[in-house]
Amino acid sequence: MTALPPSALAWPVPSDIDVSDSITPAHIGEIAKAAGLVRLARMTTTHASGNVQMEDEIVYYGTTKAKVQLSVRDRLAGVTDGAYVVVTGITPTPLGEGKSTTTIGLAQALGAHLNKKSFACIRQVSAQHVALPSHHDIVGGAAGGGYAQVVPMDEFNLHMTGDIHAITAANNLV
Repeated sequence: MTALPPSALAWPVPSDIDVSDSITPAHIGEIAKAAGLVRLARMTTTHASGNVQMEDEIVYYGTTKAKVQLSVRDRLAGVTDGAYVVVTGITPTPLGEGKSTTTIGLAQALGAHLNKKSFACIRQVSAQHVALPSHHDIVGGAAGGGYAQVVPMDEFNLHMTGDIHAITAANNLV
């Protein structure tokens, strides 16, 4: 959970997949502990499926993904709220940097350069990517880009936990 030193940044910026593959993400449990979401006194149990572990406030999906339980809201009810920055609309650059890249870049800047605790909440990828009308060879997919992207990129683009895909499939049955 440290920033890349300027010497590690390449110019021109490599492709998104090359950047994603060059990063070793911190274990999601380390991130949860740093955020105060995991109580160390709790036992970790294994779900019957064998791939989901749950602590009292976190449900893990491997080493890079987790869901935060709603009970966290009740426990933190008396804690002073932090600042909330909303990126709602932006005209993408000719290369497709838009809301997701800006949101992730803002969270990185707040954390790495201003030493603030920061999180980026972005939408999950749609069922299919949408090509930008002016540049048909460049695709926006909500994962960000360059050094401001969600990693591991392949897992994010493959619908993370599958929840959105399941909801889409269920709605298509109606």
